[in-house]
Amino acid sequence: MKLKIIGVTVLVLCAVFMLVVAGFMYSGYYNVAASEPDNAVLRWALTTTRNHSIDRRAAGIQVPPLSNPQLIQEGFEHYHEMCAGCHLAPGMKSSEIREGLNPRPPVLAKLVPHSNPARLFWVIKHGVKMTGMPAWGASHSDGMIWAMVAFLERLPTLTPAEYQAMAAKAEQHAGHEHQ
Repeated sequence: MKLKIIGVTVLVLCAVFMLVVAGFMYSGYYNVAASEPDNAVLRWALTTTRNHSIDRRAAGIQVPPLSNPQLIQEGFEHYHEMCAGCHLAPGMKSSEIREGLNPRPPVLAKLVPHSNPARLFWVIKHGVKMTGMPAWGASHSDGMIWAMVAFLERLPTLTPAEYQAMAAKAEQHAGHEHQ
């Protein structure tokens, strides 16, 4: 009898909780504007969930050799075209698109030394929901994504002049390709 009362109580509490959540969702009370920062509790919950999810999924990824200069240059070309606007390049302080994003994308030159290549690969390939980070695996092969990771491994040590030299090399390469 006591077990039945506990079971019914748990079910009633779950139903009440679901009604409160549904009421909150339909109330429009929560501000979804990207121009307003999330409160600290929500930011902590989302960041913790994201980090543990990525770590779990990246755990079994085998990292190939990433030191080939051609691979790094290929990764640079992708980064320069697709990523620098949000994640910045050496010497960049901000960008128009970056200013309007919430959460603000990490500056990868600062993040990469504290990350690992498998984790970077997973995030680039699969993206992250509700952050503006696209799943580049839908349009890029694993090889292209590993090239981006190879470049990211190099990014923290690049000076603005070195980055610009890589950009000039990429433009020269693109010019030869289309002739």
